[in-house]
Amino acid sequence: MISYDDFLKVDMRVGRIVAVEEFPEARKPSYKVQIDFGPEIGLKWSGIQARREYAKEELLGRQVVAVVNFPPKRIAGFPSEVLILGVPAEDGSLVLLRPDKDSARLGGKVY
Repeated sequence: MISYDDFLKVDMRVGRIVAVEEFPEARKPSYKVQIDFGPEIGLKWSGIQARREYAKEELLGRQVVAVVNFPPKRIAGFPSEVLILGVPAEDGSLVLLRPDKDSARLGGKVY
């Protein structure tokens, strides 16, 4: 088990996907996405294995929840700066976490 203080170290924020690019270098079907987390955090890039579940047009403009305080991770030569959160659906596909209302403040902290 972790303590509540440990949980508070994970900085999860709301952002909006503002760019979606193909990512053919990745081993699994993926996109490169740029996310706007508002003025405090700014724009960050992430790799996301969601090409089977989401078309580029579905992702563009979507709000997501991501961990923003992990160190960047190189994925097929690409520096992924944040980790977008998702859960598996019943059929094993990926469901992205997002606010219930699409008007959450960009950069808003998840508690």
